[in-house]
Amino acid sequence: MRPAGFGNFLLLASSLLFVGLSAVPQSFSPSLRSGLGAACRLSRAESERRCRAPGQPPGGALCHGRGRCDCGVCICHVSEPGVYFGPLCECHEWMCETYDGSTCAGHGTCDCGKCRCDGGWSGDACQYPKTCDLTKKQSNQMCKNSQDIICSNAGTCHCGRCKCDNSDGNGLVYGKFCECDDRECIDDETEEICGGICVCGECSCHDVDPTGDWGDIHGDTCECDERDCKAVYDRYSDDFCSGHGQCNCGRCDCKVGWYGKKCEHPRSCPLSAEESIKKCQGSSALPCSGRGKCECGECTCYPPGGGRVYGKTCECDDRRCEDLDGVVCGGHGTCSCGRCICGRGWFGKLCQHPRKCNLTEEQSRSLCESADGVLCSGKGSCHCGKCICSAEEWYISGEFCDCDDRDCDKHDGLICTGNGICSCGNCECWDGWNGNACEIWLGTEYP
Repeated sequence: MRPAGFGNFLLLASSLLFVGLSAVPQSFSPSLRSGLGAACRLSRAESERRCRAPGQPPGGALCHGRGRCDCGVCICHVSEPGVYFGPLCECHEWMCETYDGSTCAGHGTCDCGKCRCDGGWSGDACQYPKTCDLTKKQSNQMCKNSQDIICSNAGTCHCGRCKCDNSDGNGLVYGKFCECDDRECIDDETEEICGGICVCGECSCHDVDPTGDWGDIHGDTCECDERDCKAVYDRYSDDFCSGHGQCNCGRCDCKVGWYGKKCEHPRSCPLSAEESIKKCQGSSALPCSGRGKCECGECTCYPPGGGRVYGKTCECDDRRCEDLDGVVCGGHGTCSCGRCICGRGWFGKLCQHPRKCNLTEEQSRSLCESADGVLCSGKGSCHCGKCICSAEEWYISGEFCDCDDRDCDKHDGLICTGNGICSCGNCECWDGWNGNACEIWLGTEYP
């Protein structure tokens, strides 16, 4: 049985997560994701099943309501490291079930988020005495809610304390008087609880939006996501429906003369083809930087809805911050418009080089020598056992600067069509693309 104060705690926890840190995620298995940021290989149902406690039915809280589920892995939300922990965020070092304002009802100790009851007491919050000295009338009187209904007709009274009806074990009915019924939050079609957190029978969408723009997500079951209406050219923009329509529950209803998922396309274009292309080029030599489709001077970046290619002329490509394993900026920096901003103590295009080195110069040089004994193939310098290829020859790459990226296939004048990484003469395509030059879009519709 969950306490009356539990709903308030959840609301507090959902507020804290936006100013808090995140627990370090568990490593994603290669079988689940092909790389950081790649699509999850699990179905949504399977992913959520892995994030739900054993025996808990569909619709139950994911990660015990203390974290978010990402491809079958719980990432716990914390106000300080270690507050929530465990594979399913099941452990909580400072908060156990409470009853009538007291942790473990004052009759037990808190251990990993669960009450260990003293002798003579039982229940999730140690709220039930094993022997009772109350008459039935006295007991029932203590179990009446503000409407004089015993346990809100959603439970039974045991020695002045309500035991809520939860025969299926999902814990959806709780509260001192069983006044909270989270079954009210279950969507009839998906059988899931809201899209966020259910607080005493009412949906709270605050926990859904990691940006903190709580007003963007709403609806009886948090089904409406206004972020889906934001302008295509800037994922951080507040310009809904490109300024040419009304956002209704995450769908743009366009004004007369405009169309598109986000009302980004005019039905009749006043620009000539040359004018349209010029507006789409910006400072790039190619329309939409070769990474999007130009229509009447407006760019739609590829892949549609991907989010990692953005900007008014698709000039920002955050995929360029990833290595072949999908790690962003070597794990030592942040990506800004396709360029890595390295953290203190790291440098390099992908923040892959530490500034301090614990190797001697001799040890370092020995690690940089190629099979023929030449240091970095004569095309780079050696730093801490790793080759830094010449910046003047942009096409030189590889562990020993022995690769020539000009050998990779091109399409539309771009190496790997801008949709992959040139790896020693061969294109390694990003998810959603295929072909020798990564020129083939594998989506349901060619962009």
